[in-house]
Amino acid sequence: MNLFDLNGKVVLITGSGGGIGLEIGLGLAKSGAHVLLNGRNKEKLESALQKFETQALQASIQPFDVTKPEEISKAVESIIDQYGKIDVLINNAGIQRRHPLTEFPDAEWDEVLNINLKGAFLVAKKTVPFMIKNGGGKIINICSLQSELGRPTIAPYAAAKGGLKMLTRAMTVEWASHNIQVNAIGPGYFITEMTRKLADDPEFDQWIKSRTPANRWGMPEELVGTAVYLASAASDYVNGQIIYVDGGILASM
Repeated sequence: MNLFDLNGKVVLITGSGGGIGLEIGLGLAKSGAHVLLNGRNKEKLESALQKFETQALQASIQPFDVTKPEEISKAVESIIDQYGKIDVLINNAGIQRRHPLTEFPDAEWDEVLNINLKGAFLVAKKTVPFMIKNGGGKIINICSLQSELGRPTIAPYAAAKGGLKMLTRAMTVEWASHNIQVNAIGPGYFITEMTRKLADDPEFDQWIKSRTPANRWGMPEELVGTAVYLASAASDYVNGQIIYVDGGILASM
């Protein structure tokens, strides 16, 4: 079990004030990590932090916008000053916007690409030099089924998540020689704040269940095991992989 021990590890998770990021953070903290919660809304982060404190888990907050390099630099430098390192970076920050492709507002297209794809690049760019100085690290990008599949009305999301898959591989090619393992998790249909309306739609709910061999939606806590694996010594020779946690839906497409 020492392979999965995260005691003493410092983990930064972007977009972790709720949903998948928060659940992964709780899971990593239970494995011994000190989790740094990130988002733009400080009040939301402080509320999330209470969930760690009530369970005597190690965590703190780091509010910053993943699309603003100056904010990222200040936050990363603050983390290094306080903790001396960042062992694991999880690029989870993401948003969704829905419109037919021919009607997609340019500003919303840019917003989705900037947060879901460019944000991962910007945060990793600022973090990796410190990982190299520390002798290595782990980067986990949160991809999606839409890294492989298209769906109507979410073209920029699919473009961003497809790009994140390839960014994961590009990061691997450049950083694996520095003992940095870069991998990704591709969640299937999970019930989160972002998907709650879809899950509450009886027609869509039935469509998801009928297409997913597991015949149900995933729950965010079911991503924890994969995240612990990719954040721990158990995955020290795993590079450039996307692990889909999807109830089998990709296998049935």
